[in-house]
Order: sequence, then structure tokens, then C-alpha cells
Amino acid sequence: MSALPILFLVSVLLFVVLRLIPVDPLAMSLPPNATIEDVEQMRRDMGFDRPIHEQYGIWIAKAVSLDFGRSIHHRDEVTSLIGQTLPQTMELALVAIVIATVLGLAGGFYLFHVRGRKSETVVDVGSIVILSLPDFLWGLFLILLCGVAWEILPFNGRLAPEFTRPTVTGFLLLDTLLVGRLDMFIDAVKHMVLPSLALGISFSPAIMRVLRSSLIDVYSEDYIQQARLRGVGEVTILLRHAAKNAILPTLTLMGVQFGFLFGGTLLIEVIFSYPGMGSLMVEAVRNADLPLIQAVGLTYCIAVLLINGVVDALYLVLNPRLRTAT
Repeated sequence: MSALPILFLVSVLLFVVLRLIPVDPLAMSLPPNATIEDVEQMRRDMGFDRPIHEQYGIWIAKAVSLDFGRSIHHRDEVTSLIGQTLPQTMELALVAIVIATVLGLAGGFYLFHVRGRKSETVVDVGSIVILSLPDFLWGLFLILLCGVAWEILPFNGRLAPEFTRPTVTGFLLLDTLLVGRLDMFIDAVKHMVLPSLALGISFSPAIMRVLRSSLIDVYSEDYIQQARLRGVGEVTILLRHAAKNAILPTLTLMGVQFGFLFGGTLLIEVIFSYPGMGSLMVEAVRNADLPLIQAVGLTYCIAVLLINGVVDALYLVLNPRLRTAT
């Protein structure tokens, strides 16, 4: 239930703060030869002649029905623009979180396996170094290394120019498979490797370190010692007993990380010219496109709240004690 107050506060902040910016959206909407009468008519049409609380009421009432108005810059429906770009950002974020999860879990188990050895210090320091570098810097490194120096992967756009993008579900990877174009699917995957890898690498060390710490805490519990006394093998103890409990705090972190990762796609999309919501937001800010900025900001908020809700539900499923308490 806390999601609704959060969404309300974010919507109010978005609406009020954007109207404090010294930018006149009317000047962006009207041609240079517009008359004073045209300006006044546009002001009435956009509701700028009303008090700000009335403007907010009109906007939020339309937003509930997914009517965010028209983009000042694109001259198109804002809902349509978000519908075109949101699936691209979701694809990028999902692939990136898969990469971060695989790298983080593998690294966490390895760190736990080499605990107390010299190699633990080396891997631990390496994870700190990776964690200290932001995702956009990893993006630049990957572009220079894999795109410029070695030229093994594309780093611009979503598809090669010779392909015409299919429109079925909006999710490019799924659409290419639905239309039976394996060559286009492979090309789309190649274009996604570098941006998703840049995001995944930057978020994986946190997962790695939390999993290692959780495993160390779990191994100090009595039931682990009892399992050893019963002759249970170390691999079985790790996979069937320790990992099941150590994964819970790791899952919570992954949910938080996924929320940050989804928002972090903005800079990565700009660097890789990726046609997602991040690129749309930057373009909207550059052109002072208030309707589009409001809608994209609200969409990001809803997406993060939904992600947190899914993680909480999954945590409830995996943790029997919480189900008993409820």
C-alpha cells in the first residue's frame, strides 16, 4: 500500500519542480510568427491560465487514463512514444540483471570457496575496483576495447541498417523470433551485448559480496554443524541448506539493484545510441518537453515500484517464516 503514496509524492514533485524551471513550453510549441492571440489560445488549451493545483488535478486525472498529452518536440502522443521505447529499456535491464546475477552469484560462491586463502584478497580487491567504477565508464571501456580496437561487436543503435524492425510485441528480441528472422535476432543480440554487459558488470560486485557474507553467516548456524555430524557432504550442505537461506538477503539486494539498474539505463542508452526511454528522456530534457519529461519520470517510478513489489512477493514465497507470520 505504500506504493500509492510514493507514486503520489513523485507525481507532485515532478509536476511542481518542472514548473519552477525558467522555460516557457509555449515558446517551444508555437511558430516564430505566432500572434499574441495564438499565445493566449495555446495557454488556455494547455491549462497554463489556471492555478497550479488545478493544472495538477487535470494532468493526474488524464494520466490515470494513460493520457499524457502530446509531446511538444515530437508532435506525437506521449503514450505512443513511451510504448515504443519502454520495451527496449525493459529488454536492456532484464538482460543486464541476468548478467549481473550470473556474475554476482558465481563470484560470491567463489569468494566463499576461497575464504581464508590469498586468492580471496585478490578477488575481493578486484570486486571493490569493479564496484567503484560507474556503469557509463564500463560502457566507454567496452566501446574502446570491443568496438574500436578489436571491432568484434557493434556499439551503436539496436539493429544493423539493412534490417527493418518488426513490430509485434514491441520487444525486439521476441519479435525477431516471432517473425522467424534468426539472422535479425542474432544481430539484435550483438547490439545488446555491450550496453547490457556494461550495466551487468557494474552491479555484479554488490551481489557477489552480499552472497559471500550471507554464506559466512549461515555457516555459523547450528544446523550446518548438525548436517556435518550426520555425514552430509559439503556440496550438499552448500547447495541444499546454506545457499537456500543465504540467497534471501541477496535477493533483496538484487531487487534494490534492479531498481537502480533500470534507472541507470539512461546514460548507457545515450552512450550506445540505444533507442530506449533513457534516450527519450535526455531528448525531452534537451528540448524542454514538459509533457514527455513528466510521463517518462512517472513511468520510471512505476517500473521501480513494480520491481520492488515483485521482489517482495518472491521473498515471501521463498521465506516460510514470513508466510507463517502473516
